[in-house]
Amino acid sequence: MKATIAAIGQFVGQEVLIEGWLWNKRSSGKIQFLQLRDGTGFIQGVVVKSEVSPEVFALCDRLSQESSIRVKGVVRADERAPSGFELTVSDVELVALAEEYPISPKEHGVDFLMDHRHLWIRSPRQRAILKIRAEIIKAMRQFLDGNGFVQVDPPILTPSSCEGTTTLFHTKYFDDDAYLTQSGQLYMEAAAMALGRVYSFGPTFRAEKSKTRRHLIEFWMIEPEMAYCTHEENMALQEAFVQHIVRHVLETCQMELKTIDRDTKPLERVVEGPFPRITYDEAIRLLQEMGHEIQWGDDFGAPHETDLTKRFDRPLFIEKFPTAIKAFYMQPDPERPEVILGADLLAPEGYGEIIGGSQRIHDPELLKKRFEEHHLGEAYDWYMDLRRYGTVPHSGFGIGLERTIAWICGLDHVRETIPFPRLLNRLYP
Repeated sequence: MKATIAAIGQFVGQEVLIEGWLWNKRSSGKIQFLQLRDGTGFIQGVVVKSEVSPEVFALCDRLSQESSIRVKGVVRADERAPSGFELTVSDVELVALAEEYPISPKEHGVDFLMDHRHLWIRSPRQRAILKIRAEIIKAMRQFLDGNGFVQVDPPILTPSSCEGTTTLFHTKYFDDDAYLTQSGQLYMEAAAMALGRVYSFGPTFRAEKSKTRRHLIEFWMIEPEMAYCTHEENMALQEAFVQHIVRHVLETCQMELKTIDRDTKPLERVVEGPFPRITYDEAIRLLQEMGHEIQWGDDFGAPHETDLTKRFDRPLFIEKFPTAIKAFYMQPDPERPEVILGADLLAPEGYGEIIGGSQRIHDPELLKKRFEEHHLGEAYDWYMDLRRYGTVPHSGFGIGLERTIAWICGLDHVRETIPFPRLLNRLYP
């Protein structure tokens, strides 16, 4: 009976067939221990010389790392095994003998591992991270689909920037200029006016010449947008969203979290209660008390965000940033127009911003004024139409998938959060 390693517990006492690869092996003379993987997990197969044919035992002796094999054996429970089960092997069929594998248990440099990323992702740690990534995506979709959101796919090629920045990848679009998208938000605002609650999920691109552990050139964003939604309602939804994601990972990825040695206590606190909230004014005061040379009107950098999150054991909302340092479409606070009705959500443990969100400007006259201040031309005329024809208060946010994964997994660098990272000096493989 064919089985996967992930489901092996259903077949205790039965003979199964596993189709996979040899991850590692060791021998004690008359017994060989095969570390098998099949993509769903890892398990040890025990080959006893007296219980298999001489040909099978000889084959096991010459198997190389990552050779593809079909293995038959009886499943037995074993508390000492990481998965709780082992396989008493009765037969092994060689599919393909692998050449000498370039990645060994010894230490390798980061550049070497990145050059061999296509092979590195087979390792237990990298496989666990990619499995957690998949579960995080599943949780995000579950929450949004279950709360009345409709997925809408914005274009990847756009005629202009979303936020008026210069960090754009330029390309020719026949006789016109085009850019790889930085965000689908403006298009989601249009979709929200048609469908009420919407979200996009797709790749975005930032041509930032940054080498920090938090930056990728190509990354994935989830961007919900909601008609008739206030700033306060927006933050409440973000909190419930993040709690749902973390709760789902804790329920479905215990084995993977153990594989990457993630301390789950900080994650458990995330789902226990409300997230703390402070204003930008309060954040500036806290930073100044901590010795940072920062003034009202300055934006936060990574050191500022890291120190702020050390004061709290859960994700932290910082709201009402100065209007001057935020995007043109963000709604000013009617009671204090120099700040916006928006917030950043900072992950704890020093991981920094994972969500940026705000209420959007819905007044056509105010948006027209912003257009003039930012020198936005005809490329944005369709965006102004959203205020001309049935404008309503609306809000939304964007959450970076890879930064969220880095925080939940407790990783030092976002390069491990995506199968094939695109970095400042890396476009291979």
